[in-house]
Amino acid sequence: MPRPRKWRNVCSLPQNTKFGPLGCPLDGVPIITMSVDEYETIRLIDQEGLTQELCANQMNVARTTVQGIYDSARKKLAESLVEGNPLFIEGGEYHLCDHTGPHHYGCGRGCRRRQCQQPD
Repeated sequence: MPRPRKWRNVCSLPQNTKFGPLGCPLDGVPIITMSVDEYETIRLIDQEGLTQELCANQMNVARTTVQGIYDSARKKLAESLVEGNPLFIEGGEYHLCDHTGPHHYGCGRGCRRRQCQQPD
């Protein structure tokens, strides 16, 4: 019996979920689908500058799991950019944080909502 998958904590959904070449029809073009948890690892590691260990803590999974998710996400990004294929962000096994608890259910310094609510 396979081990049940752990839900990954995600702070917020992406504002845009479809990317690709401008003005090209999608007929017959292979579409690359990135999961929301893959998007979250790219956001936390590449944009927020978190280590894989900190990213794993925030997403509530093992560091080796984050490493696999991150490798898959980078491959999909590279394929989309190099081949000019559209990239859609959808699906995955994630739990969207509701940001109501004292610790925001695992959200850390890379939490997008917390950053938006901080006074200047």
